[in-house]
Amino acid sequence: MNIRGAHYKTLSKLVELSPGRYREDHGLGFDDFEVGDVYEHRPGRTVTEADNMWMSLICMNDHPLHINSDFAKDTEFGAVLVSSLVTFSIVGGMSLASTSAKGIANLGWDKVRLLAPVFVGDTLYAESEVVAKRRSESRCGQGVVTVRTKGMKACGEVFLTCERSFLISLS
Repeated sequence: MNIRGAHYKTLSKLVELSPGRYREDHGLGFDDFEVGDVYEHRPGRTVTEADNMWMSLICMNDHPLHINSDFAKDTEFGAVLVSSLVTFSIVGGMSLASTSAKGIANLGWDKVRLLAPVFVGDTLYAESEVVAKRRSESRCGQGVVTVRTKGMKACGEVFLTCERSFLISLS
């Protein structure tokens, strides 16, 4: 099926195991990726104070700018700044379903850029563009897909960009 020449991509389908019993099969296969395709990751996610505090402390990032409102109010930001480890994790999680849900392994993140501050209460969205795909040279039956991901606030401001490559079975 297609609309105006573009193929529908189904991120989740039900596979019948027996009459009336189904299992969800989630994610895209290697052949589903086309260089130039852009996936808008939804739903968005509003960052809470608990998200920032817990994740900052779990990651042992105890910089007062991220966990101390008295300190943060006297900085150029005027408020607690959400840790980039938090925003990076949220964007990475948002992108999983439509990129590497069937991935075998993440191969790495490149060109990570933090472009704007994020504050508690900001709602975050993300989108990924497929920038490369190729068969693996060392792993028969597998391929490498690279995506460029942008994290955006609800107002459209881009706060994070990165490229990520992952290994996936050939479809």
